[in-house]
Amino acid sequence: MKLHYLSAAAVIAAISLSAIPSCNAFTISTQPASAFTTRLQAAASSDSNYNQPPSPKKYVIIGGGWAGWGAAKALCEGLPYTIPPTEPTDVGNYQFANITLIDALPDPTGATPYLSATGKPVEAGTRGFWKDYPNINKLCAQLGIDEEDVFTPFTNSSFYSPDGLEATAPVFSEATVESILGDVPLVGNVIKNALSGGREKKEEAFPLLPSPLGQVIATIPYFERLPIADRASMVGLLLATVDCLAGDEKVQAAYDRMTAHELFLRFRLSERLVEDFLKPTLLVGLFKPPEELSALVVMELLYYYALAHQDSFDVRWIKKGTVSDSLIQPMAERLVKEEYGQLNVLGGCRVKEVSLEERNDGKMHASKLTYFDTKSGQMETIEDIDGIIMAVGNQGMSSIVGSSPDLAKFPVFSKAASLKGIDVISCRLWFDRKVSTRSPANVFSRFDALRGAGGTFFMLDQLQEDSPELWGDDDATEEGEERGSVVACDFYNAGGLMSLSDEDLVKVLTDELLPSAVTKFADAKLVDSWVGKYPGVVSWFSPGSFDKRPPLEGAGNDVLPNIKCAGDWVRMGEREHGAKGLCQERAYVSGFEAANSLMKSTCEEKFQPHEVLPVREDEAQFKMGMELNKKVMQYLPRFWTR
Repeated sequence: MKLHYLSAAAVIAAISLSAIPSCNAFTISTQPASAFTTRLQAAASSDSNYNQPPSPKKYVIIGGGWAGWGAAKALCEGLPYTIPPTEPTDVGNYQFANITLIDALPDPTGATPYLSATGKPVEAGTRGFWKDYPNINKLCAQLGIDEEDVFTPFTNSSFYSPDGLEATAPVFSEATVESILGDVPLVGNVIKNALSGGREKKEEAFPLLPSPLGQVIATIPYFERLPIADRASMVGLLLATVDCLAGDEKVQAAYDRMTAHELFLRFRLSERLVEDFLKPTLLVGLFKPPEELSALVVMELLYYYALAHQDSFDVRWIKKGTVSDSLIQPMAERLVKEEYGQLNVLGGCRVKEVSLEERNDGKMHASKLTYFDTKSGQMETIEDIDGIIMAVGNQGMSSIVGSSPDLAKFPVFSKAASLKGIDVISCRLWFDRKVSTRSPANVFSRFDALRGAGGTFFMLDQLQEDSPELWGDDDATEEGEERGSVVACDFYNAGGLMSLSDEDLVKVLTDELLPSAVTKFADAKLVDSWVGKYPGVVSWFSPGSFDKRPPLEGAGNDVLPNIKCAGDWVRMGEREHGAKGLCQERAYVSGFEAANSLMKSTCEEKFQPHEVLPVREDEAQFKMGMELNKKVMQYLPRFWTR
């Protein structure tokens, strides 16, 4: 039930140059006089047997989201690679790299804040960090950042409809038996006694129970209006989810051809369950209603909600500032200061064409890239390229392939470029007074004013603890003066709202949606507002789209070995990670994997592959369920798929 929100790659792609203050192309280039350089110079001057290191590999990363920076990190840390010396006096050879990261954002390093016209910080989309994000959590440790300084505690999320509060999702990892079951009559007392062994401890932690039992019990009191009978109608869908995730690619392709709505009908989910809970969840989790989504990707989302670990869907948020300045900026600073090799960051640059050439082995090779520099207004070229990682979303892929005839010849790229995106609108509102809410993260459900969109609102003053930076300054307010709430509102599948003016969009929020959900908003006066519109920026997992999504290996090592793809929408094949769907962890990991694959294809395995941490193993009962399903489905036809 936790909110999923915009993926990192989608958000980075979303902020067009016209939507933010103008900024010159941003370039970082470092060539430090490192201990490594000093050693090479000393060896060259004193030893006639010194082996000159080879020319550095030249890699280009297109895209500055989580996938692009994950790829940059893996390449910077994977090269140089020391080739052991063959003679005692030989310092050895070194394989190192010259890496360029290109992005349309003026500053993809996160060092430059994005401001509204009145100087207040803004961000496209509010992004959550789930419990099972081991690689992003490790990044914090590598950067010397305390997670408590970056992230909020795990938080509740609430669903609001025209009827009022519909449901609240608990924080499973921090819940107590009393907080979950204290207000549940009769049944609650029975379950409490069973869980606590008859002990009366109000603060006793709610135990981690086998899924989906833990999720079922823990959410009993949190559905305000949805009857248990409607919730129980989901059982058949959970069985289908086990079947889908246990199946091979052929089985999953059959689910992918179906809409989620078809699957809901065939497994007889109640209409109320779909309309009041599943549809709004999908609109803010996968950004489309069930009739427009592949059943396959919906299964992946439902797995996290009901079949993974009880606390897998616990979510937390950025505690201060934005994702870019809290995590991307310190990572970028670290990478451009690496002792070995060079990282060059080109902001405000748009890739126009990737050119290929045929090599002596008969394989094609990406050798040249042309881009437009908005600072100079000139077309620039990078030649003699050894490898490219395309860390872009559907919109970026369409733009690059559309202007690259060589790439368009490959079906894998032209099909990926044909996928459509989803419209997103981000708003930020500043009020004159505080508005208290049950949860800092919230979902709009079934409001006519949404016009078919999914909607969320976040109380940033609660999440970021009244940080003065929310108002565009670092100075505290005068003694006794209190600033009001700052609310971030996002609309997904927002085609029906895109034609509205910014002023009318703000009125939809302040006059209709917010006061209908939380009545205290009716008394708050709007002080300032910002609206950002981003057409077609988020990947749309439509029915039948699985085969069109780009593979991590691109066109394949047998055909075009030096172009790889990264991003939360790529198919990772054997390297598939436990973090699925549109999420920051998956995008980040895909960057590692794309870089590892590229180095393997171009460095003859003389590199250090980046470590990828797995998520927690599936629970024993889920593994057993999948094995049992495989045996049963050898004899039972899947009459519900096509």
